[in-house]
Amino acid sequence: MKQPSPRGEISALVLTTVAGTVDDGQEALARLATLVAEALSETPDILYDDDLQLALFSLYELHYSGIDEAGDDWEWNPELLRVRQQIEAVFEQRVRGEVVLGALPGTTSEAVCAELFRMAGEDTGPSMSRFVATAASDEQLHEFLVHKSVYQLKEADPHTFAIPRLTGRSKAALVEIQVDEYGNGLPARMHSALFARTMRSLGMDHTYGAYLDATPAITLASNNLMSLFGLNRRLRGAIVGHLAAYEMTSSQPNRLYSRGFKRHGYGEEALEYFDEHVEADAVHEQIAGRDMAGGLVEEDPRLLQDVLFGAAAGLAIDTLMTSHIMGSWESGRSSLRTSEAMAS
Repeated sequence: MKQPSPRGEISALVLTTVAGTVDDGQEALARLATLVAEALSETPDILYDDDLQLALFSLYELHYSGIDEAGDDWEWNPELLRVRQQIEAVFEQRVRGEVVLGALPGTTSEAVCAELFRMAGEDTGPSMSRFVATAASDEQLHEFLVHKSVYQLKEADPHTFAIPRLTGRSKAALVEIQVDEYGNGLPARMHSALFARTMRSLGMDHTYGAYLDATPAITLASNNLMSLFGLNRRLRGAIVGHLAAYEMTSSQPNRLYSRGFKRHGYGEEALEYFDEHVEADAVHEQIAGRDMAGGLVEEDPRLLQDVLFGAAAGLAIDTLMTSHIMGSWESGRSSLRTSEAMAS
């Protein structure tokens, strides 16, 4: 990923440190830890803090495709990991404050699956899919793709971190889902490749991270949540619940997204990504609910609350992101940080 533009002193120091453009790396790391501690104590809301969310996103990116000019050794630098953990602790606490779980269900596969479907069905946030289907302008369709591109161009990767942390039935179910996400061995059928094709068909840059500078903090937070869950073994239940909720809330919205792009005259190349998910996720939701999430809880009942927390957290943060986007559009504003970034 190309190096993003800093959004404050912390993200600037993270990016210059990993790029090796600071005079003294150790001094920079010590300064970074101090700055992060101060910022975490002063930020009004970490979910909407551009500097801290970009810093966390950049630190996570070292575990994915990396950042241009950043050496591979930074991935496991102890001081940088401590800084990441500083931010993660406050981020996780804030997310937990957004989630309220009801009475816990039983620990059978069927009970877990039923509760996840109930949670997904009770999502009361604004419906971006219905708006896209019936009213979104062409410009808003482009903005919609910008928000989605942060995850969709590396689709499935955060959840794949969970594979070696699971066993038996839950592991086999996750692999079954991920094989489909990665195109069943065909690079052109990978869901990230299909999404890139959608972007190309709208004349957009499909390079991973191309529009990162345009995405607001809450969009980064939605993506950072997946990495938080996926990269911490203690949260393996949460990443499973997160994926289950995603699969259970995907099929019908993608049907509506496809309708919205078709309404603007876009053809099969633009629609294929959404149409693929209508069919695939209708199957995935059953595998994810019963075999992956339910299977995990049957194997280890202690993870029940973590699974439900992961699902609820994903739904809650995505609702906040959707509220930001829809609120901006309803007020006649762009939902992005900069109009210039859209022209890059």
